[in-house]
Amino acid sequence: MLLVLAVDDDFTQTELLKEFIKGIEYPTVSLFTAATVTEALHFLEVKAFDLVLTDYRLPDGSGLEILKHIKARNPTIKVVVMTAFEDARQVIDIFKNGGDDYLIKPTSRTDIEHLMVRSFEQTSVEHENESVDRTILDSFQDLPIICSSDGMRNVINIVSRASDSDATVLVTGESGTGKELIARLIHESSHRKARAFVTINIAALPESLMESELFGHVKGAFTGASQDREGRFGEADGGTLFIDEIGDVPPAIQVKLLRAIQFGQIQRVGENATRILDVRIIAATNKDLRIMMDNGSFRTDLYWRLHVVPIHLPALRERKDDIPVLAEHFIRKFSARNKREVKVISREALDLLMRYPFPGNVRELENIIERAILMTRGTTIFRKDIFVDDTGLAPARDETADEVLNGYETRIRLFERTMLLEALGSATWNQSQAARLLGIGERRLRSRMEILGIQKP
Repeated sequence: MLLVLAVDDDFTQTELLKEFIKGIEYPTVSLFTAATVTEALHFLEVKAFDLVLTDYRLPDGSGLEILKHIKARNPTIKVVVMTAFEDARQVIDIFKNGGDDYLIKPTSRTDIEHLMVRSFEQTSVEHENESVDRTILDSFQDLPIICSSDGMRNVINIVSRASDSDATVLVTGESGTGKELIARLIHESSHRKARAFVTINIAALPESLMESELFGHVKGAFTGASQDREGRFGEADGGTLFIDEIGDVPPAIQVKLLRAIQFGQIQRVGENATRILDVRIIAATNKDLRIMMDNGSFRTDLYWRLHVVPIHLPALRERKDDIPVLAEHFIRKFSARNKREVKVISREALDLLMRYPFPGNVRELENIIERAILMTRGTTIFRKDIFVDDTGLAPARDETADEVLNGYETRIRLFERTMLLEALGSATWNQSQAARLLGIGERRLRSRMEILGIQKP
């Protein structure tokens, strides 16, 4: 079934659209209608639509407002804008803001039928597991990089170009975006993949142990140093060292780290001899190192040594096209791990995920899906199985979407009826004057009076 929301304040156009859709044998279309931007946005809060067909000009705004709202929150929803005449500037605005297509009014039966068939087939393809758009580098099957968005495709492109070199890489991005995964991908795609990939998280280390952890120490170098120890640089000789949270390295250690990166030379704590190592450095941080340079807490020369190949990972809220493919991947992963038979996620549950801001990024999505796998009783994850943090959207209510929608429609009709009666009363039932008070056309007023059963007493 194709769920469609049509937004138009022209009663005749709306009724004509209903007649066109009734005559469509394939696909089955469930149509909802709204007359204003406000009403449309309310519908979008309680129902997961596949297609929104909106007029360009509406009483309280523009169809572009609806388009921007939808694409910012759930870009998988198709949006087609109807215009009264083919204005090149309007068409440019539609496509510039992410519109999927446009139609010239008055629309024909053929236009609508073709639109419904095309939208249904596109949606069906996107929902099929076999046709999920993903990128997986063949050389790195154990930790696949799954993406659909342009932002992550650009990241993969940079990774593929940088992998075969020994250049230092600086990976930036919010916590939970997958910085270590990108570092592992670079290593596994390089000529160093047969050697060690060593990680060190600077934020997890006390400053007193940081130098020893990085460069190693000799026996007796300090209290508790009962034997020689190879540091992380030594362990990574010939391979790759991933330094996470590089922004937390204190200034005293930054000097030694700079020497290690610049000349490939280290000194273990308590040792005078210099060791030459062959280590590729990949560093990561969720801090803004440029700001830290400005305030003197991070060395400028170290920054530029790290910044040879910069890779920025966009937050998940900035690449929402990746949410469906990541969700499907995590469903397969955790169903197998927990011996469950969960196969798919419902349209309403996916719509909730698409509208959630994900402050914890991919890591948070992974946790949400794993919990949903454990909570659901069948083969499908429903909206009630999705629990999100209160800082994003509120958890789903127990009512089904249809029940919520029916209650909403009833309240909207009562509100509209009251508003129309007040305007008509103020205008002593002069319909032209009442329409002006409401800011709508007289024809629109008469059609709403008929629908709501309002008659002059």
